[in-house]
Amino acid sequence: MRIALDAMGTDKRPISDIAGGVLAAKEFGDTIVLVGDEAVIKAELRKHSISAGKVEILHAPQAIAMDAIPTDVLKTQAASSIYIALDAVKRGEVDAFVTMGNTGAVHAIATLKTLRRIPGVKRPALSALFPINNHRMIFLDVGANTDVKPEWVPQFAVMGSIYAQLVLEIAKPRIALLSNGAEDTKGNQLIREGAKLLRNSRFNFVGNVEPVQLMHSVADVIVMDGFVGNIVLKMFEGTAHYLATLVRQEIRKDALSMLGGALARPALNRIRHQVDTSEIGGAPLLGVNGVVIIGHGQNSAIGIKNAIQQARRAVKQNVIDAIRQGIARERP
Repeated sequence: MRIALDAMGTDKRPISDIAGGVLAAKEFGDTIVLVGDEAVIKAELRKHSISAGKVEILHAPQAIAMDAIPTDVLKTQAASSIYIALDAVKRGEVDAFVTMGNTGAVHAIATLKTLRRIPGVKRPALSALFPINNHRMIFLDVGANTDVKPEWVPQFAVMGSIYAQLVLEIAKPRIALLSNGAEDTKGNQLIREGAKLLRNSRFNFVGNVEPVQLMHSVADVIVMDGFVGNIVLKMFEGTAHYLATLVRQEIRKDALSMLGGALARPALNRIRHQVDTSEIGGAPLLGVNGVVIIGHGQNSAIGIKNAIQQARRAVKQNVIDAIRQGIARERP
């Protein structure tokens, strides 16, 4: 398998990106194609020991900044690492693309310039994987579509359900709509109409769920619009960081707390692993003609390696073909 990795994606590019790619090449045995400025990549690669042929370089002279506007990127960034990597997926030169770069740019270039949408897909959806109680839930959309139409909701459900089944290995994924109440009468027009469509479909729809219920693994696929989803994603990440910081501060306050912290360290480490987003690394952009995994710009080498693992699983399970078939079945 050949996985393209954006070497210019993270906030510390290309240090973390290349380190993660090397880890993946060693652990998984696949070929990692580092996409970015060749001279910069070669200089950083000298710091690592890796067998010949396990890592390749695909030259891309430009790097898209995190604050770049997607519409501007479409006009000026054809030589960027994101564009060139996605084009390599389109041409079949690599099996998947993994990046920690500008999410909006990835979405725009994949949808409008390179991979394009799977036939029948109204809008691709950006997803996120949440580890709750040793159980992974997939949320979508978390930022690609701020204004969502009710008829898109079943498509999000199809794509999320297929990914949960094939990659997360959940036999019969439970689908829920995120709302301000579990009752059928709650929610805005999108939620009420979307729930009606899901209720009359073949999906394993369990109804609406409130944010507080998410911590109890009440469903496997949580569907929402991109505006709400992006807020939920950032709130989750911010809360996890805040709690970790608070625990460290309290443990260091006095000698007795430090002793208790030392005794509780194994349990605290287990908790950290459960909520650490780097344990997953990234999540798919669903609805385009290719496997695309997007992660956070602050990801570590371990997180990048795990994001590559997500891509490998999606390729092995033929997720794209399964989504094509699933969308075709749901079309009128």
